[in-house]
Amino acid sequence: MTQPVSPAQRHQQDGPAATPAKTPARQPARLGLRPDVRNLSLLGVLAVLVAVGGFTKPEQFLDSSNLQLVLTQASVIGVVTVGMTFVITSGGIDLSVGAIVALASVWATTLATQEYGFAGILFTAVVVGLACGLVNGLLIAYGGMVPFIATLAMLASARGLALQITDGKTQIVTVDSVLDLGVPDSYVLGIPPLVLVFAVVTVVGWLLLNRTTFGRRTVAVGGNAEAARLAGIDVRRQRLYLYLLSGLCCGIAAFLLVVLSGSGQNTNGNLYELDAIAAAIIGGTLLSGGRGTIVGSVLGVLVFTTITNIFALNNLQSDVQQIAKGAIIVAAVLVQRRTARDGAT
Repeated sequence: MTQPVSPAQRHQQDGPAATPAKTPARQPARLGLRPDVRNLSLLGVLAVLVAVGGFTKPEQFLDSSNLQLVLTQASVIGVVTVGMTFVITSGGIDLSVGAIVALASVWATTLATQEYGFAGILFTAVVVGLACGLVNGLLIAYGGMVPFIATLAMLASARGLALQITDGKTQIVTVDSVLDLGVPDSYVLGIPPLVLVFAVVTVVGWLLLNRTTFGRRTVAVGGNAEAARLAGIDVRRQRLYLYLLSGLCCGIAAFLLVVLSGSGQNTNGNLYELDAIAAAIIGGTLLSGGRGTIVGSVLGVLVFTTITNIFALNNLQSDVQQIAKGAIIVAAVLVQRRTARDGAT
């Protein structure tokens, strides 16, 4: 005869069976390794490019001045890419970053602005970037416009205004304190000041995305905006802040570009939007939103900048360079899709 089982005994018997399997507990750790693997892959690509540059043009490519040039050129588009990473992580897009850089650079280098010296140029570049980001954010977050359309309109408007300000002419910077930042005498331990600014922006961006509530809200909005709203996140305000952040990065990049080129032109920032989006994507930021990585984006910038430098040193045509960039972007998207498919299984 079978003995009756008490509820307490049944709870003890059912307890182990009701415990979740170890596989779900292992899942986050496995997924958490993927960004590291992706970054290691980008480091591998970067190492191969350095080897190619050292093999084809050893004396020129490996020269310290050339490596400093690569890092300096990466700094300008790198700052823009940090802001773009936040926008894409939230599920948005910003096609106007290159035009905002152009507008901020020419507005900051007018004769009236240069009369206020270093502070006037820096202040104007940052304020113009923030103003453009504010307009984008208001149109998208509170105006209900699709990010693609709103930022495309800003692209056209900012380019047109930059052309109107310059009248198609180059505006030469005459403020010595600004120009001095680009000369070797201002380098800190052999590192150009522009690279130091880029490093600071990168660190702040990484902390903001990975260690703050703002970063968690950005990821939540990109993953599922409706779920984020139900969880108490003000989605519209968050999107406004993100486009303000993107505009701020464009303003900083515009100032760096003024230091680098010593001038303001309406053609500045040409195709920056494509380079920033491409760098973020190959770095591991999902174009659909919900995941972003600052470190990966920076590595993506370094990869593209190194490719450009190698092609320039070897006198290769720019169209071949664009084909190479396109192939890298396609490969990165395919890897993202495979990673997402594996994570779903």
